[in-house]
Amino acid sequence: MTCWETTFMPVYSSLPHALAAALVDVLWFIEGSEDEQMDPDDAVKVLEGVAHVVSKLSSEQRSELIGLLGTMAEAESDSARREFLEGFPEDFGLLDDAV
Repeated sequence: MTCWETTFMPVYSSLPHALAAALVDVLWFIEGSEDEQMDPDDAVKVLEGVAHVVSKLSSEQRSELIGLLGTMAEAESDSARREFLEGFPEDFGLLDDAV
């Protein structure tokens, strides 16, 4: 699926789900970008910035995001993107204090 594809726009059950999906789309793009598409130093800054923000979430918020990511992973048909979704909680520090 290409970024901002208009042929299929999923309906989200909540604003947090929609925002989590948008965040994953951006991070998925950054993770998959070649050096010619995005400066590697800038990519690291963005990824570290996201990890910092999610580290500040409450335990309840972390649990909610982890649940949303799990739901998204279960529905994902692309195996590489599903793997990215499944690894997201650990890769971005959500599991440190998650309940």
